[in-house]
Amino acid sequence: MQTTISDLGERALIERITARLATPPWVVVGPGDDAAVVEPERGALDVFTTDVQVEGVHFDRRFVAPDAIGHRALAVNLSDLAAMGARPRAALLSLVLPDALDLDTIDQLMGGLLAVADAHRVAVVGGNISRSPGPLVVDVTAIGSVRRRRVLTRSGARAGDGVYVTGTIGDARVGLESLQRRADVNGHPAAVAARADTQVGPQEQRYLRPQPRVRAGLALAGHRAATACMDLSDGLADAVRQIAEASRVGIALDAAALPIADEVRRWHEGQRRDPVAAALEGGDDYELLFTSRPTNRGRLRGAQRALGTLPLTRIGIVTRERRLVVTSADGTRELPEGFRHFR
Repeated sequence: MQTTISDLGERALIERITARLATPPWVVVGPGDDAAVVEPERGALDVFTTDVQVEGVHFDRRFVAPDAIGHRALAVNLSDLAAMGARPRAALLSLVLPDALDLDTIDQLMGGLLAVADAHRVAVVGGNISRSPGPLVVDVTAIGSVRRRRVLTRSGARAGDGVYVTGTIGDARVGLESLQRRADVNGHPAAVAARADTQVGPQEQRYLRPQPRVRAGLALAGHRAATACMDLSDGLADAVRQIAEASRVGIALDAAALPIADEVRRWHEGQRRDPVAAALEGGDDYELLFTSRPTNRGRLRGAQRALGTLPLTRIGIVTRERRLVVTSADGTRELPEGFRHFR
């Protein structure tokens, strides 16, 4: 019989979690006190972000393994820091846990989260635990640092800037749909398959374990190559709309230039959907959308060299006319809305 968190108790659970946390030199006071104390990076600004993962809204435990839940919880926060050009440094973790949750699930969840923390040198410096009669909730606040003249925002795009995106888009939506279909067909939890990387395709991995583009954000900021930037949490269409609104400009996308993997195109064509529209509307890609001035080509090449094989693809242009459109061989159409909560 598995041990549950109710069997262990709050204090013992906190000790179990904190025993796994590293304390790097910039953490003055870590877990165990009323609050954490972190040494600020010299000459840099602090950057704060928070994001919550709620069972049934952001993940489904039928096919998202506990380690993937932990991975996602921290990764999506680091993606926000990447969009600001910030280097991640610390994180706070709050867990809202159902009474019947077993300790093995918590151990695996923390393992996934701490693997991301280790990869990006992030110190988990504190947090909170509460019981819940409802779903599992994982809430993370992440703190990073950025030089004053290196801050990236959504509001710097100007007419004539090129519009670019890192990596490929639409993969995570296909991965989610594939996982949902597998769970529905099997009729039982598929988390074991989700945990085994050998049984999960690349699109499913993009949903289960998104890779925050921290290096890309640092490269764009460090080379001063971007005029505006945002991560793709709720899809490309939503990010385009947000940058355009913040910068008070229009954006025209080139449908033929969108970096959509062949496997993603085939999936949507098999569902009798337009691959471009589906990729624009899909979320959870956690790539970076950014704009760059034509005079910044040398800086952009420098950022690309720093990133190696990660592609930076030009997909459109910023316009004076405040319209959001997608152009293709079939003509010009309005940009779709994209994902929104509470709608």
